[in-house]
Amino acid sequence: MKHVLEILEQRRQEAALGGGQARIDAQHKRGKLTARERIELLLDHGSFEEFDTFVQHRCTDFGMDQGAKIPGDGVVTGWGTVNGRTIYVFAKDFTVFGGSLSETHAAKITKLQDMALKNGAPIIGLFDAGGARIQEGVAALGGYGEVFQRNVLSSGVIPQISMIMGPCAGGDVYSPAMTDFIFMVKDTSYMFVTGPDVVKTVTNENVTAEELGGASVHATKSSVADRAYDNDVEALLQLRRLVDFLPSSNRDDVPEWPTFDETDRVDMSLDTLVPDNPNKPYDMKELILKVVDEGDFFEIQDVHAKNIITGFARIDGRSVGIVANQPMVLAGVLDSDASRKAARFVRFCDCFNIPLITFVDVPGFLPGTAQEYGGLIKHGAKLLYAYAEATVPKITIITRKAFGGAYVVMASKHLRGDVNYAWPSAQIAVMGAKGAVEIIFRQDLGDAQKIAERTKEYEDRFLSPFVAAERGYIDEVIMPHGTRRRIARALAALRHKVLENPWKKHDNIPL
Repeated sequence: MKHVLEILEQRRQEAALGGGQARIDAQHKRGKLTARERIELLLDHGSFEEFDTFVQHRCTDFGMDQGAKIPGDGVVTGWGTVNGRTIYVFAKDFTVFGGSLSETHAAKITKLQDMALKNGAPIIGLFDAGGARIQEGVAALGGYGEVFQRNVLSSGVIPQISMIMGPCAGGDVYSPAMTDFIFMVKDTSYMFVTGPDVVKTVTNENVTAEELGGASVHATKSSVADRAYDNDVEALLQLRRLVDFLPSSNRDDVPEWPTFDETDRVDMSLDTLVPDNPNKPYDMKELILKVVDEGDFFEIQDVHAKNIITGFARIDGRSVGIVANQPMVLAGVLDSDASRKAARFVRFCDCFNIPLITFVDVPGFLPGTAQEYGGLIKHGAKLLYAYAEATVPKITIITRKAFGGAYVVMASKHLRGDVNYAWPSAQIAVMGAKGAVEIIFRQDLGDAQKIAERTKEYEDRFLSPFVAAERGYIDEVIMPHGTRRRIARALAALRHKVLENPWKKHDNIPL
């Protein structure tokens, strides 16, 4: 028996080395951790239980039967815990065949996906891979197809998170693209459908890997990545932080953590947050940080479409999703990028029963040919659609401007908003006073005094929260300093909300 145990331990040690010490050293020289080091950092210490440690590829073409068969076949799979909660995780091992996917490699991942789905727990993929293993041909492609199918079936059932930690192409970017969140590591991770060499051959473009698919490109321009971090360690620690905000599945309630922040805390500085000049910006993040538990806010897509803010926080210890216009950027206007960004976030929260809090200061949709040619109508409709279909508790606070169609889109009472508050500084109208007067009183445009009088009349009548409050579109006009207490009480009242949409096979959101 002792001999058998020694053999087992030896084989485990061989598997732990992956592609060998030389390749591990090369991984470290690039500033990257190995697959097992990443898992150890992500999960609670000592909680990882590995599956399929000794799986090997079965390929015999192109000399693969002559080469080494490395246990694990380029991916480490298993489960563990993050702050005591079950998480399934797989990590591509770049030291083994460059992390490329084979038929057996794919089978390890699909087994894990099936287990996560059956057991209602999040699945996290740590990607550092070169795409399909070319020697296996269509068998590798079939493996990717199996992974993709499970990505789709798991969508909206369990959280799926992808961390890009090395060069990824082909199937190793399409699978992450179907998950809920994608994070990248700066300078060491890349995502592209085809790499720089293929681009050069096909289009004659000279482009570096960083320019084509680096973290700065995908976090800022393409919005493929939700955030980018400086190194592996920071990325994995922030991933642990995100997991704490998310429920394990669509059948679970949101996590509830102890908090030292008083529910009825007031912040008198909020009474002076909105400037007297309606055209002067202020930082909406200041409001968010002063309202949520302990100022803890995990922002999603922080460097893309910065005119709208999305992210997770807690109120009274329970997770909430926050969407907020940002007056500091483009006056908080809605454009195509902001609409898409917020719509996807709203739909994620609705999938997983996370209440939505919306802070509104929006002058409208961004005008111009660039936006119209770029499909602003359809992109704006995505956000409208997302809020309208959401059945989770929806609490809205209008801090200042809420003009035109953008007022309706931003979780208004007309889109089944549950509790809609306004600050006394709120201006709810079809448009600003100047534009409205120039349309209504076009005949007086040559008379400056008359226009000034009409403008003052319009402002007094419409640029306040009370016209909307008179019609019940606003539930209450509240003092800014009491915003946290009002939100917390509304969430408590809505804790057992039940609302169902009409039965359908699935909806047809304007993609």
